[in-house]
Amino acid sequence: MQSLFDEEDEKEIGYVPLAEKMRPKSLDEFFGQEEIVGKNSPIRKMLETDNISSMIFYGPPGVGKTTLAKIIAKKSESAFLELSAVTAGVKEIKEFIEIGKFNKANNKKTIVFVDEIHRFNKAQQDAFLPHVENGNIILIGATTENPSFEVNSALLSRCKVYVLKSLTQEEIIKIIKRALNESSNQNVSMDEECFDILAGISNGDARSALNTLESLINIAPLKKGKIVITKKDIEKALQSKTFLYDKKGEEHYNLISALHKSMRNSDPDAALYYLARMLEAGENPLYVARRLIRFASEDIGLANTNALVQATATYQAAYYNGMPEANVNLAQAVVYLSVSPKSNALYQAYEKVKVDALKTANEKVPLHLRNAVTKLDSEMGYGEGYQYAHNYEEKITGMTCLPEALKNKKYYVPTKSGNEKNVAEIMDRIAAIKREKRGELK
Repeated sequence: MQSLFDEEDEKEIGYVPLAEKMRPKSLDEFFGQEEIVGKNSPIRKMLETDNISSMIFYGPPGVGKTTLAKIIAKKSESAFLELSAVTAGVKEIKEFIEIGKFNKANNKKTIVFVDEIHRFNKAQQDAFLPHVENGNIILIGATTENPSFEVNSALLSRCKVYVLKSLTQEEIIKIIKRALNESSNQNVSMDEECFDILAGISNGDARSALNTLESLINIAPLKKGKIVITKKDIEKALQSKTFLYDKKGEEHYNLISALHKSMRNSDPDAALYYLARMLEAGENPLYVARRLIRFASEDIGLANTNALVQATATYQAAYYNGMPEANVNLAQAVVYLSVSPKSNALYQAYEKVKVDALKTANEKVPLHLRNAVTKLDSEMGYGEGYQYAHNYEEKITGMTCLPEALKNKKYYVPTKSGNEKNVAEIMDRIAAIKREKRGELK
């Protein structure tokens, strides 16, 4: 087996980064993205029939967009031309299109791969349109930005968009182990805890993981003819102390619990501290963002309806920015949620209604709330007595909607915190109108 660290090869072809050496050559070597490259997946079927169409790969860095394009080109035996939208212009596009025309005349397909296609302006993107349509080229674009916004609609309509996800911790570890195992003399090993650490700081980016691994190999000391990578070597490579922890272990849950409870207690300083502990330890920012979305409804709810908007916007910002830029996005949300008025009324309401929903699973929906789709439905009384709210003053009727067994149940009880005090007043007014329409005493 060829060594990953073979100096003779590097002398012949020049230095090749480890991430490039480890680039998969086939779908069988490709990690992750099972939905689009696994068994019976769209791309695998395309390759089996050699019927490749234009497509755009959308996803974060280091998840295999370029690799997948090269695998497709190799498997289909097409000519593969690569452009970077950062440096190329219309002139280079036209040159590649001329090559595509020549190849087509000689019964050969041409794949033009455009990295960071979102950086091309409209005129540059439009230059591809007729040639994608008539088959001069097969266009494969890669982008970290949402193509719905960054690729013009005419070109987008001619391409199938495939969404690639960040690699999981387990997938990154497999990639790292493969890189170590494919050294011919097995002269590099790594302490077991380092696999989790290295996978954690990569945030689902295989290129980042392999680049860091290569740095570690270069700085780790040689012991008895063997390179052994330790946690201290990782700290040295990062030029900072690693507060890394097992993301499946107790400390992971302790820190997210501390973050949640600090925000609940309206303590932005403590919340920021625990946020930093997690992010600087290599926690996935999207995990934290998901927890903030939950917090916005569980601990704030209708007391501040903008809390959920802020939290979901933060998730998008963290997705687009990645680390380290996302740290300030998350910090903004953590402080905002910390100082927002609090209410757990929605959480308590759902917990109560969940119990009754399970206990009364056999309760039938009241007849007046059912749709009479067939004649038999009408004969059975479906929809009878239903009151259409829009036909009534104030758009409220006296109709009861809960099943008979739960008729007088109250689940959501708003607090007087923040905006929820207004919700409480609205609900009191609605209840009074309903009592009046039912002829009940106030």
